[in-house]
Amino acid sequence: MVPPLLQLQSTFNLKLLPPPFPFTPTFPFPTLIINSQKPSNSSPSNNNNRKNRGKMRKPSYGTSRKSILKKSFNQEQVTFTAPFSDDPLVAIIGGGISGLICALFLEKRGVRSTVFDTGVHGVGGRMGTRVIDPHPLVFDHAAQFFTVNDPRFAELVNAWMDKGLVREWQGTIGELQNGGHFVPFLPSPPRYIATNGMRSLAESLLSETQMVNVMRPCWISKLEPFNGMWHLSENGKPCGKFDAIVIAHNGKCANRLLMTSGLPLIAKQMKRLELNSIWALLAAFEDPLPLPGSTEVPFEGAFVRGVDSVSWMANNTKKLMSSQSGGPHCWTFLSTAAYGKQNKVPQENIPSATTARVTTGMLEGVEAALGLSKGSLPKPFYSRLQLWGAALPTNTPGIPCIFDPFGRAGICGDWLLGSNIEAAVLSGIAQANHIADYFQSPGTDPEEFAVGLNNEFQPLEGHDIGQFPGLESEEKMNEGQIYELAK
Repeated sequence: MVPPLLQLQSTFNLKLLPPPFPFTPTFPFPTLIINSQKPSNSSPSNNNNRKNRGKMRKPSYGTSRKSILKKSFNQEQVTFTAPFSDDPLVAIIGGGISGLICALFLEKRGVRSTVFDTGVHGVGGRMGTRVIDPHPLVFDHAAQFFTVNDPRFAELVNAWMDKGLVREWQGTIGELQNGGHFVPFLPSPPRYIATNGMRSLAESLLSETQMVNVMRPCWISKLEPFNGMWHLSENGKPCGKFDAIVIAHNGKCANRLLMTSGLPLIAKQMKRLELNSIWALLAAFEDPLPLPGSTEVPFEGAFVRGVDSVSWMANNTKKLMSSQSGGPHCWTFLSTAAYGKQNKVPQENIPSATTARVTTGMLEGVEAALGLSKGSLPKPFYSRLQLWGAALPTNTPGIPCIFDPFGRAGICGDWLLGSNIEAAVLSGIAQANHIADYFQSPGTDPEEFAVGLNNEFQPLEGHDIGQFPGLESEEKMNEGQIYELAK
């Protein structure tokens, strides 16, 4: 979610059934056979060679020709004909929860992988936790919590609980209407959080793996097919060669990477994805935040209604450090998608004027939500603003993964099934099992392994910060069905 709230599950029967999505792909693009000995930089480049290219029956180069590939999605389709390596290796581009789970379950099937992630502070993507020393101040600044719906995910979550990685969030959450009226949600379904912040869960997933390598921070900038393998590089620096690739991130960076990759069918589907933008404001206060007529808010998390700038607020100190008495109170405030869109700027370079304006606007929204008089909200002694420019999906193809067997490339991520941690996990598992099945089925017509290459997208509903299976019903409950937990 939340910024991207995702959701989770567990150790179960790892082998998925053969793809339950019968599908025969069509290829409206020219096919490029990759079975060469020369890398692209040795391709003919003079005028005579360009004139003679039309006479070639089969390309004799190792990558898509730069002179032919336009920077669009109307590319030549890469088709590998060489057999897999005896010990195949998969590149997973993106170290969020879906990519990490994909790597973990590939290992369970005996397949090695390398995860490439851009994170400076750690892996996890939107499973983000920020710790500010020396206090320390702790904030979950993306995914806030998750619920469990799918039994496979439930098994995984139970295993995480046994290891102490996650626990139930027992704190009160509910709906906060503009003006300070708070209505708690029913205690069911259970809500789960990572014991030491969301990032701790992501980082622990690969702690016991033997066949997964992680490279970070690393920003893969180019994919090149050559001699039956994918060659990856970061700004010209080689990062290895791989039998298959998985794109486990999205947004403009993923689109740019796929633009000239020779994977037009995957690029087309990725480009159809629509994402919202959400601001995350981290703020620490010396004293508890009040509601009118009380000394402290009666909740640890709330979906905010009727406020333009804020959709969610949570007390991280109580959520993550419930034993702490006194001291600073760390809050995460997440904007509405509409406010994110109205104030969107390049997230790599947020102007100081935008930071000041959005921070003020969101704190005023918090003040209105709590029903406090204007200017009476205590001033935070620490604040930090972050933009999730590609936060949550607003549409989905409704399939667990996408895979192009001709280009030996796939996609996993929460957006393929929803907008939560559970969807991300199930997608990663599905992609891992699909690739492992493909590797272990030599001689099978590759077309049988094509999945999701032209599925239609449908609108995706949920909260601005993601989906929480089991909580959606509160939208439809009347006041007689929702009751005060404290009674």
